[in-house]
Amino acid sequence: MTISTPAGLAAPKPRVPALSVEHIAVHFGGLVAISDLNFDVNEGEVLSLIGPNGAGKTTAFNIITGFLKPTKGTVRYRGTSLNGLKPHEITGLGLVRTFQRTSVFQTISVFQNVMTGLHRRGRSSLWDTLLALPQERQSEKELRDTAHEILKLVGVEHRAADIAGSLSYGDQRLLGVALALAANPTMLLLDEPVSGMNASETAAFMRVLTKLRGMGVTILLVEHDMPMVMGISDRIVVMNYGRLIADGPPAAIQGNPEVIQAYLGVGAKKRARD
Repeated sequence: MTISTPAGLAAPKPRVPALSVEHIAVHFGGLVAISDLNFDVNEGEVLSLIGPNGAGKTTAFNIITGFLKPTKGTVRYRGTSLNGLKPHEITGLGLVRTFQRTSVFQTISVFQNVMTGLHRRGRSSLWDTLLALPQERQSEKELRDTAHEILKLVGVEHRAADIAGSLSYGDQRLLGVALALAANPTMLLLDEPVSGMNASETAAFMRVLTKLRGMGVTILLVEHDMPMVMGISDRIVVMNYGRLIADGPPAAIQGNPEVIQAYLGVGAKKRARD
């Protein structure tokens, strides 16, 4: 039976999974790090993966990005199985990861950092570069323009000429996102992106994520900063002892008794709102 949409009302868009984690298990000898993990990340969604230390979050990230092989199960991105692919091959599909520690090139400028990341987009051959042919000059201009656009997007364009190592910790994390964006991602995986940031740095980072979501970039993040998670996430997945214990919007997660007992603790709802 077909149900028509009343005049003047738009039909809700169907949720289309971008990433699907299907029955993933990870065993290290006799230790079960993850047991039968299942969740989807929908196109254009910001999904946070949370849980106490040792819950299996980073292991899940390592499986998705090809740094670990699952004992069983499948990870799919837009219908393509990621099992057996190397990290750079997964990056080539549009899934780009940042790490807990800053991974910028400390001794070169902010602008040169992004240009280095953009190098893979260049279309010119070695001979074009050596001979400075017209197509090489045009390609270089396009890359430089793109680098400035990326730096403006993440809010550090005013530091473009500065050495990356001279940036504050928060700005270095933003530059790390700029490097990830240089790989032209369709999905970003952010591993504790605001760890160690102060309140103003965290707020700036959240504004960048909001911009990226508005541009259609799908985001999966692992984070312990609960006000940030509750403020930015469309949906939250909670792990504990290697298994999923909750999946839902922030309001439902805040009020979930099992989540409160396992991770958030007494008074979590108030802290998340403060």
